[in-house]
Amino acid sequence: MVKPEVYKSLGLNDNEYQKILDILKREPTPTELAMFSVEWSEHCGYTRSRNWLKLLPKKGKYKSLIGEDSGGIIVDDLAVIFKMESHNHPSQVEPKQGAATGVGGIIRDIFTAGARPIASLNSLRFGSLTQTYNRYLLRGVVDGIQFYGNCVGVPTVGGEIYFDESYTGNCLVNVMCIGVAKKTKLARARATGYGNSIMYVGSSTGRDGIGGCSVLASHEFKESEEKRPAVQIGDPFTEKCLIEATLEALATGYVIGIKDMGAAGITCSTSEMASAGNSGMEVDIARVPRRESNMQPWEVMMSESQERMLVCVKKGKEKEIERIFSKWDLNAVVIGKVTDDGVVRIKDKGKIVAEIKAHSLTQSPVYDMPYKKPNYLDRLNKLDINKIPEPKNYNETLLKLLSSPSICSKKWVYEQYDHMVQTNTAVLPGSDASVLRLKGTNKALAATADCNSRYCFLNPYRGAQIAVAEAARNLVCSGAQAAAVTDCLNFGNPEKPDRFWQFKNCMEGIADACKFFDIPVVSGNVSFYNESPKGAIHPTPAIGMIGVINDIKKVCTQYFKKENEIIILLGSSKEELGGSEYLKVIHGLIKGDAPQLDLRLERAVQQTAQEAIKKGLASSAHDCSEGGLAVTLAECCISNNDNVMGALIDNLDFIGRKDTALFGESQSRIVISCNKKSAGKIRAIAQNFAAPFRIIGTTGGKNLKISSGKNVLINLPIKRILDKWTNSLQSLITA
Repeated sequence: MVKPEVYKSLGLNDNEYQKILDILKREPTPTELAMFSVEWSEHCGYTRSRNWLKLLPKKGKYKSLIGEDSGGIIVDDLAVIFKMESHNHPSQVEPKQGAATGVGGIIRDIFTAGARPIASLNSLRFGSLTQTYNRYLLRGVVDGIQFYGNCVGVPTVGGEIYFDESYTGNCLVNVMCIGVAKKTKLARARATGYGNSIMYVGSSTGRDGIGGCSVLASHEFKESEEKRPAVQIGDPFTEKCLIEATLEALATGYVIGIKDMGAAGITCSTSEMASAGNSGMEVDIARVPRRESNMQPWEVMMSESQERMLVCVKKGKEKEIERIFSKWDLNAVVIGKVTDDGVVRIKDKGKIVAEIKAHSLTQSPVYDMPYKKPNYLDRLNKLDINKIPEPKNYNETLLKLLSSPSICSKKWVYEQYDHMVQTNTAVLPGSDASVLRLKGTNKALAATADCNSRYCFLNPYRGAQIAVAEAARNLVCSGAQAAAVTDCLNFGNPEKPDRFWQFKNCMEGIADACKFFDIPVVSGNVSFYNESPKGAIHPTPAIGMIGVINDIKKVCTQYFKKENEIIILLGSSKEELGGSEYLKVIHGLIKGDAPQLDLRLERAVQQTAQEAIKKGLASSAHDCSEGGLAVTLAECCISNNDNVMGALIDNLDFIGRKDTALFGESQSRIVISCNKKSAGKIRAIAQNFAAPFRIIGTTGGKNLKISSGKNVLINLPIKRILDKWTNSLQSLITA
C-alpha cells in the first residue's frame, strides 16, 4: 500500500490517488505514480483552469493554427507559429538557469512544430530593486536570457519589465518565441501508425529537473536550497544543433510526429503523443542515453533534462533519421514503437514498470474551483482624487516618473541581447513593438508583450481587457494589424477563492476583448501558485500579440523625426488616477479603479492611427500608457538617442485637474506627429472613424515645454530628461 505521504509529496491528493486505483484496478508502481503526478499536475493538466480556457476565441481575421504545443496563423503561404510560457519558480530558485531553460523550452516548442525560430520576447516581473535579492534575480534572469538566446542564435527583440512589491519572493519570467514555416511543412506532436518507431533524440538524460512541473510549478513557492535540483540545466550550443537537425529530419518526410521533452520529460512526450494520435506506445527506457548512473525508472520518466525530443518515425527509415542527428553530434536511438491498444507501456530491460492507458494520463481531473471577490477590493477601489494633492513642481514630478524602474529606459537590459542575429529585425527594442521582416516577401510581423498587473489587481476584468487593448494599440503604432494572441496567465493559489476570482475575471476580460477585436488566442500557458510567504503576486495575464504589416515600407516608430511637425493626440484624457504609476510613485498609493475602457472608442482610435500610417501621413506614433501623456511625450522626444528633440505643447484640453491630464493613464490615446500638410488629412480620417482628434503642439527645440494657457507647467531640457530616463535602471541595479 502506497503511504499518503508518498503520493502527497508528489502533489497528489487523496481523491486523485483513489482515482488512480480505480483506473488501474491495482496499486500503482513507483513509476506509474510518478507519471500520474506530473501529468495530473496543474502545469501539465490544467486541472483547475481548463474549464475557463474554453472561453478564449480560436478564430479571427487570419486563419488560426492550433497545435499540441504551440499555435499560429497563416499569412499567405507561410505559417507564423508562436507561444508564450512561464519559468517563474525555477528562476526564483536559480535565476540564470531558470531563465535560460525557459528560453530553450519555448524555442523547442516552435521548431518541433516545423518552424524556424526567428525571434524571442520576454515579460518579466521583479520586486523592488531596493532589496539585494531582487537585484540579484534581475541580473541573473537577464544573464540567463542573453546567455541562451545569444548562443542559440535566436534574437531577443522585445518585451517588458515591471517592478512591484508583490513579486518579492516570486518573480515572473515569461518567455515568448516566434517561428516561420511553409504552411505545408508543419509538424504535429502525435504518434500514429502501428509499428512505426519511437526515437529518442538530442541530449542525454540526467537527474536535473526531476519533479519540476509538479514540485515547483504546481505548489505555492517557498524559497529553499533543496529545490535547486528541480531546476533544469540548459546547453544552448546543443539546442542550436538540435534546431538544424530537427528541421533537416522533418524535411525528409519520414517524421510522423515530434514532441519536446519539456515539463514531465519522457512521461509527457510518450503519453501525450500517444493520446493525441489515439494510439499506444511501448518503450524500453533502458535504451535511453544517460549521463548519470543508477537512475531509477521513475527518475528517467520524470527527468526534465533539456534539449531532448521524442520522434515518431516511419518504420524502416530509422537509419536516415539517426544519420542526420548523428551528423550534428546528437543522440538518436530507437527506444520503442507505436502500438494500437491505446496503452503507454514502459519497460526497463524488458521488465514492465508502467502500463497505463494514454488517455487516462492526459485526461486529468478537472476541478470547478470556488471563487469569491476579495474583501479588500471595495476599500481599495475607493479613491477621492480631491484628497490627492496636486504637484507643487511638475518638472520634478515628471523626472521622478521617468526615473521609475517600470517606466525608465530598459536599455541596460536589451543591450545585452543580440537582437540583430538572422537580420530579420527591422525595428529594434525600445519602440512600442518590435518589427521582423518576413524574408522573401514585402510583409513584416510586429510583436509585443503587455500587461499592467496593477490594473488587474484593482479590477481583473477591465485590467485584462486593457492588456489586450494596449497590445493591439502598440502593434497599430508600428503600422500593423493585430492578428493573434498567445497568453501567459500568472496567478496565485487557485485553491484560495479570492485568487481564483481574479483568474476567472481576467479570463472573461481577455475573452471578451479578443472577441471584440476579432483576435484569436492560439496558444498559451497557465502558471498558478505564484505565491510566497509574503503573499500572492498581483494577477498578471501577460498578453503576447503579433500583428501583420502588409508593406514593410509603412513601418512606424514612436519617436519624433523632424522639427516643426504637428503633434496630434488621438483619444481624450479623463479625470482619473486609479492604478497609475503617478499615484504609486509620487503618492505611495495603489488605489482606485483601473482606467475606464470603451472598446468602441479604442477601436476608433486604433483605426485612425492605422489608416494614417498606412497612407504615409504619420511620421511617428506612440501609445499613451504608464506615466500618462507627459511621459509619452517625453519618450517621443528621447527614444531615438541619435536624434533627440524637444516639443512645445500649448493646446492641451485641461478639464479639471492638471495632474490627471498629464499623469493620469486614460486609455485609448495615441500621440502622432506629422507634417503640416498631413494634419488635415488625419483629422478627416479621425472624423470618419469618430475618434477624438486634437492638435496639441509642435516638435522642435531643446526643451519639452507643456503649458496651460499662460502657465508653464513643465519646461525641461531634453538632455536632462534623457539622462534621467536612460541611466536610472542601471544606477538602481548597481546600488
